[in-house]
Amino acid sequence: MSKQTQTQTAQRDALILEIAKRQFFIETLETRERDSLDFHDVAVWSIRAALEEAYEAGRASATKR
Repeated sequence: MSKQTQTQTAQRDALILEIAKRQFFIETLETRERDSLDFHDVAVWSIRAALEEAYEAGRASATKR
């Protein structure tokens, strides 16, 4: 993987984690092998908000090119 691709992947992952923290109050997206840590009850409005935030981030990224 090229350095630019690694940077883009790291930026993408950081943004996804930010959204998860903000919308779902999840501290990590890493698998921790414990049901109580890996599975979360999430309200549908939180899912919608996270998807909207991710969509807008993608849209903003596409217009920068």
